[in-house]
Amino acid sequence: MAPIIDRSLLDMTCIPNITRHCILLSLLALTAYWQAYAQERRSSDELFQDARHAAFEEKDYPQAIRLSRLALAQSPDYSEIRVFVGRVYTWGDHPDSARTEFHYVIQAHPDYEDAYVAITDLEYWNDRPDTALVYVTQGLQQHPQSAPLLLRKARVQAALKQLPEAAKTANALLVLYPSDAAGRALLSSIRDQVRKNKIDISYDYTYFDKRFDQAWHLLSVSYARQTKMGTILGRMNYANKFGEDGVQGEIEAYPRISKTFYAYVSAGYSGSDIFSKYRSGLSLYANLPASFEGEVGFRYLYFDDAVWIYTASIGKYYKNWWFNLRTFLTPGEGELSRSFAVTARYYTAGADDYFSIGLGTGVSPDDQRNNINYAINTNLITYKWLLGYQRTIWRQNIIGAGVTWYYEEYRKGTYGNQVNIGIMLQRRF
Repeated sequence: MAPIIDRSLLDMTCIPNITRHCILLSLLALTAYWQAYAQERRSSDELFQDARHAAFEEKDYPQAIRLSRLALAQSPDYSEIRVFVGRVYTWGDHPDSARTEFHYVIQAHPDYEDAYVAITDLEYWNDRPDTALVYVTQGLQQHPQSAPLLLRKARVQAALKQLPEAAKTANALLVLYPSDAAGRALLSSIRDQVRKNKIDISYDYTYFDKRFDQAWHLLSVSYARQTKMGTILGRMNYANKFGEDGVQGEIEAYPRISKTFYAYVSAGYSGSDIFSKYRSGLSLYANLPASFEGEVGFRYLYFDDAVWIYTASIGKYYKNWWFNLRTFLTPGEGELSRSFAVTARYYTAGADDYFSIGLGTGVSPDDQRNNINYAINTNLITYKWLLGYQRTIWRQNIIGAGVTWYYEEYRKGTYGNQVNIGIMLQRRF
């Protein structure tokens, strides 16, 4: 309880100035002493919470350190507090003081994981990747399956231009934790640095039980190059539909805007009636907290008339799974055509190894096998499901296969089955 002061003592009009000043100084000293005494009587956990509030909410690093010191005076071996002090010194640009705290914890508790994480960050941020690699390696000897340490080791190895080793470490992280979005992004970046070129070849065969007598064929060949701004891709599509042959050229780009945002930009042209004459697209993607990813954009197709399609999607990583919900909205004359698709991937190893399954309704403008339906009628009912699998072989190659079944209304009230079988081969170099 704070000391109770008689209010009459505050009326000092009749007290000489010197005496008045002495009383005021005594009251201030008593108040300061009482506050310090009250803080010292608080538990180390309570002081630690106040220190965290001072650091994170108020950005008052000196106060955070002072409160932490009071807590450590009560509990000198409280490793979490001491690592926190080291991090505050790191943020305040006092690396030597931070190292002192981290070394104390590592020597006293060699198996304390967060100390290795913190000192690795310190050395990495201070442009000492060699030293950071030493500490993160020591930490992984104690905790070989630590996601934070594996991620940092891959990042440090990449900074040291040990790119094959960095890719191996990032892959090991994703084998253990397939939903780690930071690890997946890092592995993609490392692969782009190691192998900047990519060639894809895919073939799709489409069978109809009623709608058409002849099957459709689609062969696509693409080349992608990783640049400083992002990936640029060129693709040629050859198709045989309705007994006619046709060719279409496309170009796509995936420019990086920031750590949070990137974009998709595309354009295409064909002189054949079995493709859209013009096509283009634009989407903005955002890497959101909690392993979410969002997208908004549009697609444009021109057959005999222009068709504008608007799209939005939300994706989420959860453990070994990735889930995505997408919609396409196509304005028409007095009506709005809608399509929806739900896709899930189950990752078996790295970023390119997974099973996929999906359900949906309607037609997708991104589906070159079927988007000619936009030239026919987007308001007829279509249901679809898909199964797929792809995996990495011999490090630089990816193979994949999939099947998609459509149950579609091709005339009002008349339905038929459509089955698509596709295979894919990709080579990175």
